[in-house]
Amino acid sequence: MTRPSRIPLVRTSVWFIAAAAFGTRVAFILNQQRKIPHQILATVPFEQETGNIAFALSQGKGFGNLFRQNTGPTAWLPPVYPLLLSLIFRIFGAFTISSFFPAVLLNALFSAAATFPLYHLARQVAGRTVAVASGWLWVFLPAGIMMPFEWIWDTSLSVLLATTLLWMTFRISSSASPKRWLAYGLLWALALLTNPSFGIALPFLLIWAALRARNLVQLSWRIPAITFVMILLCCLPWTIRNYSVFHRFIPIRSSLPFELWIGNNDIFDPHAINGIQRITRFEETRRYAQLGENAYLAEKWTRATFFIRQKPALFLHLIGRKVIATWIGTEHPLSDFLHANSFLVRTVLLCNFLLTLGTAAGALLVARSRIPFAAPLAVFPILYPLVYYVTHTSLRYRHPIDPILIFFTVVAIAASCSKKYRTALPTSHPS
Repeated sequence: MTRPSRIPLVRTSVWFIAAAAFGTRVAFILNQQRKIPHQILATVPFEQETGNIAFALSQGKGFGNLFRQNTGPTAWLPPVYPLLLSLIFRIFGAFTISSFFPAVLLNALFSAAATFPLYHLARQVAGRTVAVASGWLWVFLPAGIMMPFEWIWDTSLSVLLATTLLWMTFRISSSASPKRWLAYGLLWALALLTNPSFGIALPFLLIWAALRARNLVQLSWRIPAITFVMILLCCLPWTIRNYSVFHRFIPIRSSLPFELWIGNNDIFDPHAINGIQRITRFEETRRYAQLGENAYLAEKWTRATFFIRQKPALFLHLIGRKVIATWIGTEHPLSDFLHANSFLVRTVLLCNFLLTLGTAAGALLVARSRIPFAAPLAVFPILYPLVYYVTHTSLRYRHPIDPILIFFTVVAIAASCSKKYRTALPTSHPS
């Protein structure tokens, strides 16, 4: 094979695309760390719930001390990512620049690794051209490049898990292998213990895969049933730990009442009498330490639900604002785009807008094509953001499903460029 013909093959290799994704993320990390003093990078990115719990774990104080005070155990977050970060603290030291770089590089690795399931699911559904294009779009997506550096949280790991879950759902839907189904169950357990919001998609994806496998390979109902039981059993130890500590049922994390209150309180009502004027971290930390986690969250639940019952019209209005913010990145996209004095901010807002349009167009095309994968493809974009519409939202909350949105966008672009693609999508491709 001649040298010129080898180059295109390299560019379409999923390994090369994944390496390029890792390269763009590392390049951003290196660029940003030059602009920010290292004494800030050593502490500020870790000064949040994940970093505080990881610090307590690294000091042998258990899964607790949510605000770096001696407040005891917590179930505020799921366990996987804080445990992972605590290992970095143990090896490289807590709140040091030596810990910062491994943490963000690990995030970058998670983000880049999402290229593999994205490529394979796109290839299985729509062919190699769409798979390659989806991979390269993920390489250069601004949010994908920025998030590993901006958030030392489970965000980048969640990207990898969400995309892998969807790809594995496709694979097991034509398999009767018990080992493959059990691996699928373990993946789901890991995902739920990392990001419980994925749980909204579990019954839909599991049932779809079981029904399709039953039709294609006569799968016994026992296998998906055992898979589901295994998912529950894997999550059970953490639930038992939470019950033994807090004496109430907390499946994975406890912070929903707080998240609901943050997005639904009188600070959003300009006509409220004696309403909240602002929410400060100092005051909430003080209140949490004073009441303890159980009482603090009970108080937030009471206030949030009272607000929703008393002001249903405002609650619905806030949901509308959160829907816009989830998909575009801000509640006032046009105004914020026009007044932004940062090219990067404008780029992110524009990319989110185009990705939203592309997702809608691609999802419509996939639905009309009646391919067997249309239903599971729609599950995450439709269901995953629902909890954030009701509680509160941020661009990073939607980020775990961005590779799936990229796939839909590439399908829409392919349809606009090719008459053949407008007619129908391929119904099957080798994985």
